[in-house]
Amino acid sequence: MGRAFEYRKERKFKRWGAMATAFTRVGREIAIAVKNGGPNPEANPKLRIAIQNAKSVQMPKDRVEAAIKRASSKDEKDFEEVVYEGMGPGGIALMVETATDNTTRTVANMRVIFSKNGGALGTSGSVGYLFERKGIYKVSADKINLDAVELDLIDAGAEDVYTDDGTVYIETSFNDFGNMQKKLDELNIEINGAELLRIPLNKNAVTPEIEKQVNALIEKIEEDEDVVNVFHNMEETA
Repeated sequence: MGRAFEYRKERKFKRWGAMATAFTRVGREIAIAVKNGGPNPEANPKLRIAIQNAKSVQMPKDRVEAAIKRASSKDEKDFEEVVYEGMGPGGIALMVETATDNTTRTVANMRVIFSKNGGALGTSGSVGYLFERKGIYKVSADKINLDAVELDLIDAGAEDVYTDDGTVYIETSFNDFGNMQKKLDELNIEINGAELLRIPLNKNAVTPEIEKQVNALIEKIEEDEDVVNVFHNMEETA
């Protein structure tokens, strides 16, 4: 199994357990994709992936279409992708990815959440060096012949390919994430979803009490509507 897959399997984010927050997250992903590349999925690879991610959380087609239409409007707010870095209890490093239309509000919220839950918001680059970025593509196992395309995937930058519960996961470096999407498109392989992860280079073991405190901090961060993903370098026991 790839490291990115194992990292994602470790923790089931509560945000994805609630349909409303999942829709909010995907809606902002769609908005950013439309603003950057236009409303036509055929001409906008990022939007195609966003739509597939919407399907993966069972977002209704009419809501997807409405999100694209809203994002195409000149009156729609622009969302900016901003990453915040900080330390939690026990010196655990955290990376918080957000999509916000008001960075002043978001950074203020992050500062309060960290400080009230035993952490401290850091500056850009303060903990980022402790993580590496990886890309993951998900394809239905019955939609891909791995024996036939494995070499093509490797040439496009696949670092690992593995199957779990009927899904094929294709892991790439951050730099090859776009190349892999192009290759999958060329091979007419339908992408079920894709995401960029921040994988810790090393994980830190903590006491059960510290683990509880870190998880409480993460849960508070995830409750903020601007937050998209939270990554950490804690060795989890559950």
